[in-house]
Amino acid sequence: MVWERQQGQGGQGAWRDEGRSREGAVRMMRRSRRRKLPKFTGLCGREEGLRVKRSCPSCGPEPGGEEKKGRGNPISFQLFPPELVEHIVSFLPVRDVVALGQTCHYFHEVCDAEGVWRRICRRLSPRLREQGSGVRPWKRAAILNYTKGLYFQAFGGRRRCLSKSVAPLLAHGYRRFLPTKDHVFILDYVGTLFFLKNALVSSTLGQIQWKRACRYVVLCRGAKDFASDPRCDTVYRKYLYVLATREQPGVVGTTGSRACDCVEVYLQSSGQRVFKMTFHHSMSFKQIVLVGQETQRALLLLTEEGKIYSLVVNETQLDQPRSYTVQLALRKVSRCLPHLRVACMASNQSSTLYITDQGGVYFEVHTPGVYRDLFGTLQAFDPLDQQMPLALSLPAKILFCALGYNHLGLVDEFGRIFMQGNNRYGQLGTGDKMDRGEPTQVHYLQCPIALWCGLNHSLVLSQGSDFSKELLGCGCGAGGRLPGWPKGSASFVKLHIKVPLCACSLCSTRECLYMLSSHDIEHNPSYRDLPASRVVGTPEPSLGAGAPQDPGGAARACEEYLSQIHSCPTLQDRMEKMKEIVGWMPLMAAQKDFFWEALDMLQRAAGGGGPGPPPPES
Repeated sequence: MVWERQQGQGGQGAWRDEGRSREGAVRMMRRSRRRKLPKFTGLCGREEGLRVKRSCPSCGPEPGGEEKKGRGNPISFQLFPPELVEHIVSFLPVRDVVALGQTCHYFHEVCDAEGVWRRICRRLSPRLREQGSGVRPWKRAAILNYTKGLYFQAFGGRRRCLSKSVAPLLAHGYRRFLPTKDHVFILDYVGTLFFLKNALVSSTLGQIQWKRACRYVVLCRGAKDFASDPRCDTVYRKYLYVLATREQPGVVGTTGSRACDCVEVYLQSSGQRVFKMTFHHSMSFKQIVLVGQETQRALLLLTEEGKIYSLVVNETQLDQPRSYTVQLALRKVSRCLPHLRVACMASNQSSTLYITDQGGVYFEVHTPGVYRDLFGTLQAFDPLDQQMPLALSLPAKILFCALGYNHLGLVDEFGRIFMQGNNRYGQLGTGDKMDRGEPTQVHYLQCPIALWCGLNHSLVLSQGSDFSKELLGCGCGAGGRLPGWPKGSASFVKLHIKVPLCACSLCSTRECLYMLSSHDIEHNPSYRDLPASRVVGTPEPSLGAGAPQDPGGAARACEEYLSQIHSCPTLQDRMEKMKEIVGWMPLMAAQKDFFWEALDMLQRAAGGGGPGPPPPES
């Protein structure tokens, strides 16, 4: 019944009665819906509501298992079809899927199913036709496409913040990148090479501004690797050399075609192909690097069997429309040491570094100045035989390296960083500016994700205990190349830059700092733990300056000692534990006696009573 609006208090009461009647009707409709729900579902009794159990069914009943009055029996997730649960989970963001999989065993199996990751991958990359390779192809493909990104920060200008480049929709993750004079090139995991262009774009305020890597095109497909001028200054990177696989027509009298490796040369400014050389189908290569001047540019090609071949071209004649034959020859490192199997290469303008599959390191130095900077002497330099490989003496297997103009960095299987070469600006990070003619360990850095050496500074990408990334740098800070440290530093310091969570490699030019973000679940660098004898044993002599070398695991041992001391309940127990730890540490007898006597004095001053038990024997 609706009351007519009247004057005064009677009118207000009429409006209140109308509102109450409407609220009552809404409550009646809701009550009727709740009564119909059990009838159609059939999961609960007539007078019970639907309640889904949120805890893991494999973990047993919930604590306090007595059902509260008025609630129905809980329903396990296992009652739902697995396909339905996987379909629902696939709509979550990747970050939430990973977090949900860490809650319990049931959700771990659900979130780790390939069906979930196949749907996620197709949602992230609708144009991706193949899932790729590996033990978990769909999960690997989804995470590669979720974490891919190229970030950069310019050293000059007013805006000094981290920016992200355009992300090609066709790219299947990011494997490698290379900035050139005007643009950036990115290679994905299926062999597609993308050409990211700088261009003038219109801002939100209607202003025209120059923006880096804001347009992209596909340069070529079937690429294995690519390289350009090895100098740090991108001004010299005029051409891009691409190692690719192409189908070649068969010879006369045969049918079909053969896949042959070739090297294609492109202009970096326009992406136009100006030169191509094709190899015999029996030769298969996996890496290409450049070394030397423009007129005598040497291309070093690494085969699948670990052999090095080289050929020489003249870059000043590449743009001339003519064809000629180049000679492919076996490099001296593979001729003189045929038993070596090279795993990877690194180069600059006047030197080349080889890492074997056993972790050995061999050097080629082509100029006397660089040789003197790297080794501190010209005693073994032969100007008539510049391709003779020189072996570096190292204590463990080397995993990867970084090669600058006159200094280098090495990372071994235990995560230790060794630096060698010129240290005029403190680019070795040893805390001083003394040159090192042999690999010298940087004691306070371990387990890096990536290492980069430039003209006169070095960068290290590291990861904290909470999986956060940070960028450290040392050397010359001129031009803003060490953000936050304009005067530079002789030790590795934390740079004032925000690092992406999945950053995996980096590169620095004169104008900009680049970081590539990509996470491959099957190719994570895994470091070994140092043997116990090296952790708490006698320190080894240094490889470089002759100073005592801190074992790589000493920091972890000290953290363990601190945790043991912290677990002691009383001050007296902590004193006794400290005396015990002093006996374990690799100290001289006089030093141990000093610490034991000092701890006894502190113990007596704290009210420990007598002198306590005698110190343990060293």
